[in-house]
Amino acid sequence: MSDRIESALAQIRALQEKNWPAQVPREFTYPAGTPALAEHLRHWARERPDTVAISFYGRDITYAAYDEMSDRFAGWLTSIGVQPGQRVGVHLGNCPQFHIAMLGILKVGAVHVPINPLFKGHELRHELDDAGVGTLLTQTDLRELVETVRADTPVQTVVTTALGDLLEAAPTVPVPFDPDDREGSDWADLMAAPRHVGGPSDPDALAALNYTGGTTGMPKGCEHTQRHMAYTAATVTMSGGRIPGDPDCVSLNFLPVFWIAGEDFGILKPLINGQTVVLMTRWDPTAAAALIAEHKVTDTVATVDSYLEMMNRPDFDGADFTSLHNPLAVSFVTKLSPEIRRLWREATGGVLREASYGMTETHTGDTFTLGFQDEDHDLHAEPVFCGFPVPGTDILIVDEQGVSVPVGESGEIIVRSPSILTAYYGRPDATAESIRDGWLYTGDIGRIDERGALHYLARTKEMIKINGMSVFPTEVESLLMLHAGVESVSVVPRPDPERGQVPVAFVVPADDSVTEEALTAWARENMARYKVPDILLVAEMPMTATGKIRKGVLLERAAELKPGTES
Repeated sequence: MSDRIESALAQIRALQEKNWPAQVPREFTYPAGTPALAEHLRHWARERPDTVAISFYGRDITYAAYDEMSDRFAGWLTSIGVQPGQRVGVHLGNCPQFHIAMLGILKVGAVHVPINPLFKGHELRHELDDAGVGTLLTQTDLRELVETVRADTPVQTVVTTALGDLLEAAPTVPVPFDPDDREGSDWADLMAAPRHVGGPSDPDALAALNYTGGTTGMPKGCEHTQRHMAYTAATVTMSGGRIPGDPDCVSLNFLPVFWIAGEDFGILKPLINGQTVVLMTRWDPTAAAALIAEHKVTDTVATVDSYLEMMNRPDFDGADFTSLHNPLAVSFVTKLSPEIRRLWREATGGVLREASYGMTETHTGDTFTLGFQDEDHDLHAEPVFCGFPVPGTDILIVDEQGVSVPVGESGEIIVRSPSILTAYYGRPDATAESIRDGWLYTGDIGRIDERGALHYLARTKEMIKINGMSVFPTEVESLLMLHAGVESVSVVPRPDPERGQVPVAFVVPADDSVTEEALTAWARENMARYKVPDILLVAEMPMTATGKIRKGVLLERAAELKPGTES
């Protein structure tokens, strides 16, 4: 089997070599000489100490300050006895403290566990327990939630920070939080710790557990190393036509940095390059437009809908966006089309391109589309054109037996790269199923065209995409089954014009006292808002002769439902 794979790979590589875009470099070196993040931060603190690393609503943090503050967070961790390999959770929305804490954790050789601040009780309890988090940095307004689940987890130490802790003056644009509400914050005490003095990083040691959904049960932790992170940052840089270390890029990031794409574009790419990231806590078209103009932003990643929101503002001025050389679009709800690209080009002079194919298991950013935009070649390809694999990554299409299929035929996408997960944490069964002979079997469906480019045909068959956020039915089902009034449940998606898809839960109640309204209220208290499903009580599930739920029937029923208000 491996000989067939390698033979097919040689054919695809030859196609890609022949058609490789001239704008995209093929080789790179790490600016700090090593695939490690802590070393890159120290490198830029020496080489570019006064360069702004993070700009946050008017507060600019230089590389020298970034290095010092992460040293102090690392010093605090060592003062409470955190050892290499121990898991430290970061339970924050977008703010500089997230970056500082992450780098501090890596500096002491501990394991960074980013945790979604939208989580409710059961979700939070699962991740803290599954990862074995012993120390947690959380937001001041989330401390009460943490305490409700803490007794059921390994967490021993909890400290807090407020989103506005690092703001020194009135924000330059409206912020989505109260910048003066810092009651209960421990941040000043953390920054009073002596600076940590550590040795070199091990780029291949476990450095992070990034959680992803799955087709069975609750989310799993993907084991990632600093080498995975550095490789992703370097190749994402090359995907934009740059060489790692180029100081001239300024990124705007509002993607949640506790998710892998936000981490890549909001933390890793700027850090590897010694560049500036303009950080937003969440999306706001007015604030984004003002920040792009003020900071001469060159790079950003946003949904197609986000770009449309900015263009549709009454005061939109395309001249403010001429610095934006690398605007990447993600087609979640609205698909990038030649017409939308034309409107953007006429307004700003720039070119919108699809971002890339990727997933948490690969650290995402696996492909690039630069060089394929002439005559809208990429946008005329159906349904989503993903381009070529980044340098060092291989992508093939295989059939159900794992045999490579001819060019142009569809099948399962498999990926081999220096950034695929080492393993699913504590899940040797899932690891063995997904990683075979060094290849990650993604479960996604795609094809490779005559140029050697990847086309994405369908997401993992069980996944639901809600405003770009991935939700697996099994996770919602597992949470709902915790309710004593649920006898059985099956979750499927229905299309929604505003959010792309929404989950619909068909529930067989345990008794007559259960109501749809009560289950919905319970779901809102126990799962992140975007996961809360429309709930329909049914007397029984449609079953096959072999005892399986007929999801096709449920999909048809769900599709007939009228779109409602957001849960």
